[in-house]
Amino acid sequence: MASFKELGIQKDYIKGLKELGINYPTEIQESTIPVLLNSSTDLIGLAQTGTGKTAAYGLPLLAQIDAKKPVVQGLILSPTRELAQQIKKQLFKFTKYVEDRIFVEGVYGGEKIEKQIAALERTTHIVVATPGRLIDLIERGAVDLKNLKTVVLDEADEMLSMGFKQDLNRILKYTNGDRNTWLFSATMPDEIKRIVKTYMSASLQKIEVNKNALVNANITHLFVKTTIKQKLDTIMGLLEARHSERGIIFCRTKAGTQNLTHSLKEEGYSVDALEGDMQQRDREKVMRMFKKGTIDVLVSTDVSARGIDVNNLGFVIHHQLPEKNEYYTHRSGRTARAGKAGYSIALILPNEFQRIQEIQKELGIYFNETKV
Repeated sequence: MASFKELGIQKDYIKGLKELGINYPTEIQESTIPVLLNSSTDLIGLAQTGTGKTAAYGLPLLAQIDAKKPVVQGLILSPTRELAQQIKKQLFKFTKYVEDRIFVEGVYGGEKIEKQIAALERTTHIVVATPGRLIDLIERGAVDLKNLKTVVLDEADEMLSMGFKQDLNRILKYTNGDRNTWLFSATMPDEIKRIVKTYMSASLQKIEVNKNALVNANITHLFVKTTIKQKLDTIMGLLEARHSERGIIFCRTKAGTQNLTHSLKEEGYSVDALEGDMQQRDREKVMRMFKKGTIDVLVSTDVSARGIDVNNLGFVIHHQLPEKNEYYTHRSGRTARAGKAGYSIALILPNEFQRIQEIQKELGIYFNETKV
């Protein structure tokens, strides 16, 4: 395993990384950093969530910023406000000991746009943005991207599955010109192949980590046979069995999320919901409590869980199997992060056994049956 120094990272950055407890590069970092540091290229990085992608693109992006030029040189697009905030925070921490100040600004919905416009009037080198808010700012002439060197699309497949396709196309058209595009994604649906073909160079570099492991290898996949009537009891049994761990329960709908949360609270469980109708303020409050460990279990829809990055989650439970198999990858990837082990447990009805076989085949994983 190479060290960050051997990959070409400056010692000021290494000092910041050490302070964050990042001593050795992950596989995606080891493969990506030297390529991005030593060449001006378009790049696709295929890797699961939780494999250290932020440092894989963040360190090379910071290295290419000319701090003396007070213009935006890097743009990072992210599917959710939470992920954007997290990326901004990480880049800030990476640069703690770097002599030249590199200024990173985050822009996303759920916060007053005027405040963000005022922030962008100060020197900004890198903008971390959600697509919708960035378009608002571009249209108001509040962000100038004509000196852009690099656009990073982080969690590109999640951005598309959340309905940002048109916004992404507009941003990529707008920033087209002499810039590099670095695209990171867990999966490669056709929509992403289209973006690659339209906006990226044919001579791009492609880096794939754990090519055969579409799903993190540290996850144990289990299924429990149940009925609609018994689902609540089954979930309570699973929570009892893992009472010392924290996790997420996935539901397909907002109503399902609310009902299950209500039922579990009535039974005395430490749970709360994350769903699409929530005010941003309430959502942030729930996330803070979950991160602090005040609540043990989140009940969430697929979209609401996007961008959640909480370490040390012992399990995810699928109240229903997801509509698309790639969502199974995203859901289960919330556990077993940073090299730890975790469990992904699916509740299945008698007629759903075939879906388990489909998921096994498509994702190259194996489920064991478990009883509560």
